[in-house]
Amino acid sequence: MKLTRSIMILACSAFIVPAFAQTKTSGWTNLFDGKTLNGWKQATGTAKYDIVNDNIVGTTVAGSPNSFLVTEKEYGDFILEADIKIEDSTFNSGIQLRSHFDPEGNEGKGRVYGYQAEVDGSSRAWSGGIYDEARRDWLYPLTLHPEAKKAFKLSGYNHYRIECIGSEIRTFVNGQSVAYLVDDADKKGFIGLQVHAIGKNDKAGKKVYFKNIRIQTANLKPAPFAKNIFVVNKQLNTLSGYEKSNGWKLLFDGQTSNGWKGAYKPGFPDKGWKIQEGALTVLSSEGKESANGGDIVTIDEYKSFDLSFEFKLTPGANSGVKYFVTLSENNEGSAIGLEYQILDDELHPDAKLGRDGNRTLSSLYDLITAKKDPRFVRKIGQWNTGRVVVLPNNHVEHYLNGIKVLEYERGSKSFRDLVAISKYKVWPNFGEAPKGHILLQDHGNEVSFRNIKIKTLK
Repeated sequence: MKLTRSIMILACSAFIVPAFAQTKTSGWTNLFDGKTLNGWKQATGTAKYDIVNDNIVGTTVAGSPNSFLVTEKEYGDFILEADIKIEDSTFNSGIQLRSHFDPEGNEGKGRVYGYQAEVDGSSRAWSGGIYDEARRDWLYPLTLHPEAKKAFKLSGYNHYRIECIGSEIRTFVNGQSVAYLVDDADKKGFIGLQVHAIGKNDKAGKKVYFKNIRIQTANLKPAPFAKNIFVVNKQLNTLSGYEKSNGWKLLFDGQTSNGWKGAYKPGFPDKGWKIQEGALTVLSSEGKESANGGDIVTIDEYKSFDLSFEFKLTPGANSGVKYFVTLSENNEGSAIGLEYQILDDELHPDAKLGRDGNRTLSSLYDLITAKKDPRFVRKIGQWNTGRVVVLPNNHVEHYLNGIKVLEYERGSKSFRDLVAISKYKVWPNFGEAPKGHILLQDHGNEVSFRNIKIKTLK
């Protein structure tokens, strides 16, 4: 016999912490006893939350915004486990972590915001990825860990393990390591079960099932995490122990110019660049390319690598991150190399030059156009994250804010054909050097860089 209990929407009010109806076993506390919703309440939305056969079942309602059933208690450091089932490939859900409620949000209807571990039934398959609900959007999309897309199974129950310990959030789906985030936005908050919004004309009745929801808050022992998984680290110019153990190193320590020098110069430029508030900034010279401090390059050279960096543009700015820079050309202006373009696409005229947009943000400059979803491009004045991966077989990938935007084979016929019709055709064997420096470009506009890290690939 099915036991069903519908939960009415509660008025938006301050969260009061009552006694939680819980059962403790071996250091775990059950957040759901299978029969009642003691310790939970609905924060937003009109989706229905019922108890059916030891499950909390969330059901969509047409025209409802995102709905959340949340704990009345807040949690800081914890390990959370739950079994989750979703049966519709057009639907997704999620578990809120260290989250909060803004009663003024959504035009006074209230808004839940904070970290969310994704439950994704679609072909995108980002289950276990980390989203920042109603705030910063995607923090860890599974384009950063595509092998983990296979962990989630549609229709059957999926076991989630989520570790929030200090500044680290790590997710596991069905025992597989998925996402690794280091971030300090929230130290504590409630846990929530999402029923995603659907439109007024969409078919209602899509369901998500949650059961065996339990938490540990003391004597926490992180599970082993698979090696060599990319970490999104939002802490300023730092590396986690996991990153260090997997071969990452900082290219900028946030305080000095150690490891850098001017292109074609014996030392770091004495003007045109500043280090302030943990950022390395090239100063404006009214758009004059390499006419102030000039480009800077790493002292070390790299063959195959994974390079990640954050950058912030001022309005109308132009810059770039170049790789396989040999400094052998001794040319005037900016040094020569393959370039991850950094540009204000709206205001800088270079965006309309070249061919088919191949001089726009995150493109391989003058060669290959980046295919960007506007949703994943941060506004001018905000920090964006770029990434360049060069594999030992010369396969190269560009990413913007975690999303792959292009890929190519360095030295292939198709690559050489593109070079032959580009501005680089005058340079013999352009872009095919066996190793080279990493370069930050002075294009005469103010652009800042931080969280620059690299890993040598073998």
